Amino acid sequence: MCEFCTEHGEGKKWYLQMKNYAEELLHEQLTHTQKEIIDANTRLEWNNRFWQGFVIPAMGNISVNPEDLSQNPPLTSPPGENPTETQIVEHRKVQHFGQVIPIEDAEKVIDMADSITRMPCGCRYLSTGKTDRRYCFGLGVDKWGILGKFPDDSASLEVLDKEEAKKMLREYDKEGLIHSVWTGVSPYIVSLCNCDRDCGAYKKYIEMRGAPYFFRAEYICQIDPDLCSGCKSCFRQCQFGALFYSHSLGKVYIDPFRCFGCGVCRAVCPKDAITLIPRQDSPEAADLWLKDKVK
Repeated sequence: MCEFCTEHGEGKKWYLQMKNYAEELLHEQLTHTQKEIIDANTRLEWNNRFWQGFVIPAMGNISVNPEDLSQNPPLTSPPGENPTETQIVEHRKVQHFGQVIPIEDAEKVIDMADSITRMPCGCRYLSTGKTDRRYCFGLGVDKWGILGKFPDDSASLEVLDKEEAKKMLREYDKEGLIHSVWTGVSPYIVSLCNCDRDCGAYKKYIEMRGAPYFFRAEYICQIDPDLCSGCKSCFRQCQFGALFYSHSLGKVYIDPFRCFGCGVCRAVCPKDAITLIPRQDSPEAADLWLKDKVK
């Protein structure tokens, strides 16, 4: 299990623990260390700031230069001119960190949420300059007292019921979008996102090989060679470069060191040859959470 499961989930999946969605956590006074890191007294204060600085501009009704916003993100950085990667990651884990989850767990998260708001993605706005790209599901946003404050933006904020949200998730799954959960001052869970290379966290961590922003899933994918037809339909789904093809065997292979366990490759396999297994059951990937290879 990832360290959040140990620290915030009592050895179980931390994102499936109701306490990490509780309103009490939102209003709780933060510790001195947390306050120093996030520059706020409560999670509510931080999330309001994050919403106004990152989500509202993505709706398109406020004139904001994406370059200006990217230079002043609503996230704080570790002190010092040249913090180490370890310091950066530990800082992020307190403030705003995520984990990849497969569709099965994404639907369980939806079942646990007391409200779901589909909202524009700040990452897509920063990456593409396009507004109102609604790939993010805000969880419990109504508790923040925000929804009624921006009537001009209400068209960009869709309040979904659980079945509507699950239907959209399944569509995103087929499109190859990675599902992930995110904290707004850990361990409080604020969103379920559906990402590709336009996601800022993905781009900086995976594409640009920077410091991690999220844990791999609690699973990895594996292929049954007896079922695989070698059609390579799964290739277009994988965002992590974990799929390889053997011309000699006419089969696809999944590299456990590169697989993040998102499971979206399964959605297009015509032979149902791809399955998820618990990460702990893979000798190669059991302790692999943030980097490419176990050191």
